[in-house]
Amino acid sequence: MRVLIVGSGGREHALAWKLSQSPALTRLYAAPGNPGIATVAECVPISAEAISDLVAFAERERIGLTVVGPEVPLALGIADAFEERKLPCFGPSRNAARIESSKAFAKDLMARHGVPTAHARSFTNPADATRHARSLGPPLVVKADGLAAGKGVTVCRDEASALEAIDQLMIKKIFGAAGETVVIEECLEGEEASFFALTDGRQILPLDAAQDHKAVFDGDRGPNTGGMGAYSPTPSVSGALADEVMEKIVNPTVRALAEAGHPYRGVLYAGLMLTASGPKALEFNARFGDPETQPLLLRIEDDLLPLLHATATGDSLPKSIRFSPKAAVCVVLASGGYPGEYATGKPISGVEAAQAIPGVVVFHAGTTMRDGQLLTAGGRVLGVTALGRTIGSAITQAYEAVSKIHFEGMHYRSDIGRRALEGH
Repeated sequence: MRVLIVGSGGREHALAWKLSQSPALTRLYAAPGNPGIATVAECVPISAEAISDLVAFAERERIGLTVVGPEVPLALGIADAFEERKLPCFGPSRNAARIESSKAFAKDLMARHGVPTAHARSFTNPADATRHARSLGPPLVVKADGLAAGKGVTVCRDEASALEAIDQLMIKKIFGAAGETVVIEECLEGEEASFFALTDGRQILPLDAAQDHKAVFDGDRGPNTGGMGAYSPTPSVSGALADEVMEKIVNPTVRALAEAGHPYRGVLYAGLMLTASGPKALEFNARFGDPETQPLLLRIEDDLLPLLHATATGDSLPKSIRFSPKAAVCVVLASGGYPGEYATGKPISGVEAAQAIPGVVVFHAGTTMRDGQLLTAGGRVLGVTALGRTIGSAITQAYEAVSKIHFEGMHYRSDIGRRALEGH
């Protein structure tokens, strides 16, 4: 089968790495890809958001499956465009992808279908939002309704930070149209986790859980990022709790979208808060997480390609999927200044030395190649990922690999996966 991966980040590199191992694969392309992806696929210079160009490429190259990595092309309707041309595409329709692209839509759907979540209200008027924040009182959470690259959520521990978040989103419009509507909700307490399932809108195949680290600094301090690291499995989401997540959160959400006439095809990512009264949905994403995909795919033992193809086409999915009992940890190496302003074009060294460590794969997130030199090209640059016998050994391997890599301004969290150790 000829496969096209859409995207250029660490998630897409992980997908390319895993799909390249499939005996069913005959040719692998990535648009636009990155230098890491180029080691396992042919990169083509088409933007992830150039939907008509991607459709034309898929038709011309007789692509048997297109796998969409990022959220923006899904929100723009890439799956709809491919379906119109009868081209199999792994990813939900524009309407189904609203589960991620509109926080207000997702909260309304959850409320109407009894999915456990935080109580919330949506606002389009800054004055109304401010009044509600004052009446609700801290702690509370202010969210941009639209897509904001994982940075549109502010947990507010005092009234001043809540009012500042509303001002940033609705008045200063730091995320543009994404912040024209805001969602204000109660602040749930507990441990966060990410849970993934494949679905064609009818069949649902649970994958496994991972835990992301959103804050930029150790100890969950500092502003939110797109993710500074992740690990899988998550000891707090296993057995009966995973079954509860499926029964109360994933299954009713998939049913609700189907009943609304928007059957969901792709991977559904449930962001969870594990509260004292049970798991609750913080949000949904309409695609694999980044960086959770990196450790998740290192642990999958089955061939991923037929699973994604069956999801896209409605063919039969298996009842379960085989995961390694080993643990995987991903540490993100970021540019100086990220998640704020940062410089690019910094030479990167040590990637080959890092990958020489057993069990380590370095996934490229924001890199470019110029005159034979690997350079930084984004805020999150590399995802150093290790598979180890235990979570502790995976952490050790990952940070040993991190120590081999250097670029000017490089920073990273030194506590990825520590929560899993503390929980034991």
